[in-house]
Amino acid sequence: MSADPIFASLTLPCGVSIKNRLAKSAMSDSLGDGRGDPTDEQIQLYGRWAAGGVALSIVGEVQGNPHAAEKPGNLVLDAQSDTARLRALTQSGSQNGALLFAQLGHAGAMTHPPIGTPKGPSALSLPGLTCAALTLEEIAALPAQFARTAHMAKQVGFGGVQIHAAHGFLLSQFLSPLFNKRTDTYGGSLPNRACLLLEVLEAVRNAVGPRFPVIIKLNATDQLDGGFTETEALDVVAMLDQTAIDMIDISGGTYFPGAKSASDSGGKGPYFEVFCKGARAKTKKPLMLTGGIKTLEQATSILTEGTADVIGLARAFILDPDLPQRWYNNGSAVSFPRFTEPPEGGVTAWYTQQMARIGRDQPIDQCADLDTAIADYNARDAARIPLWNARFG
Repeated sequence: MSADPIFASLTLPCGVSIKNRLAKSAMSDSLGDGRGDPTDEQIQLYGRWAAGGVALSIVGEVQGNPHAAEKPGNLVLDAQSDTARLRALTQSGSQNGALLFAQLGHAGAMTHPPIGTPKGPSALSLPGLTCAALTLEEIAALPAQFARTAHMAKQVGFGGVQIHAAHGFLLSQFLSPLFNKRTDTYGGSLPNRACLLLEVLEAVRNAVGPRFPVIIKLNATDQLDGGFTETEALDVVAMLDQTAIDMIDISGGTYFPGAKSASDSGGKGPYFEVFCKGARAKTKKPLMLTGGIKTLEQATSILTEGTADVIGLARAFILDPDLPQRWYNNGSAVSFPRFTEPPEGGVTAWYTQQMARIGRDQPIDQCADLDTAIADYNARDAARIPLWNARFG
């Protein structure tokens, strides 16, 4: 590693190099057009991050099945996709030596009901969450579905893919005993609960070949009583060490209705740094640490100590799209807004609306009201629902 660990390159096991150690981690930017295709704002946003010096950007929640989407602002890669618009996005996000990855999503039990049918490992009927159980036949079809999506991502110019096994979405649901009550080969013991994840990974790798980056986002814990624990997560890391994965992105928390996401928890410092140190002992794969890293000093310390190989940042890149250049020049720290008793979903909506402003080449609005952000966010989704259903049926 060079004298400045943040700006040293990193070669992934597949042979692809990233130019520095700063990644814009996946967020549900919700900037699709409501029909599964990119908007001008989304194309501009990822181009802006690339121009600012990021090594890797990950587009969150890119769906292969439009009936299992998280929101009607997600992208969809299927036979109906506008490949010209997708190539415009990948070209924009790959400027200046950056790589743009697609996060392969499937919301499972947390599929948005107005545009799909929530189905998870097991049937659930809880406040804010009702879903049916996937059949064995439906589960058996999932690895091929992820593989097709990954193959199309490669075709339209994405530089790699991330398998999403965190934050309470489908593959995370299979790992968690709170969601997964199955008694067949996909439930019960941790090796059984991890079976689908490993099958998806193998199918994706076979679809894209050995030289295309395939990484994974894994929860350190889902932060729910009776859920996926850190001990189990470390065991999954050890399983992943024996696969062809190129990097493990460590995150945590869930978007389970009513639960606080890790980014809204109010914790100080990197959220999963201690877990990442434990993961380092379980694998030789590169590790990316995402969550709670806000300062140059924190990032430098994590890299220097060898805790992680890549720093994942999300909201910091919204507040300052030129963050890599600022840190390279030892510029001032990012100023994070403080919200007093924010309403549920308010902070996420606020940041999502700021991404839209960047996509319109406007400065962010530090004074934007949270309630207004929620109302605007919900109104935008409501307008997209009929567009989504008209296209995907």
